[in-house]
Amino acid sequence: MNFTQNKKIRQVTEKTMVVGIDVGSEKHYFRAFDWRGIELTKKPFCFGNSIEGFRTFYNEIGLLMDRFHLSETL
Repeated sequence: MNFTQNKKIRQVTEKTMVVGIDVGSEKHYFRAFDWRGIELTKKPFCFGNSIEGFRTFYNEIGLLMDRFHLSETL
């Protein structure tokens, strides 16, 4: 592995939540995983392409971080 890839891998710790986003034109979906790859969301979470949608997404990330006692998001 090269230096950049190792650096990225080291960023993920036990306190990290990894978020994957599927970006669409009207709706977006996200899923969240812990550092081992275990899914924290039961199903994809949908949010709209608006400031309200982003706020919903941001708030849901905060709730997941609190629920699972995580301090970093990637």
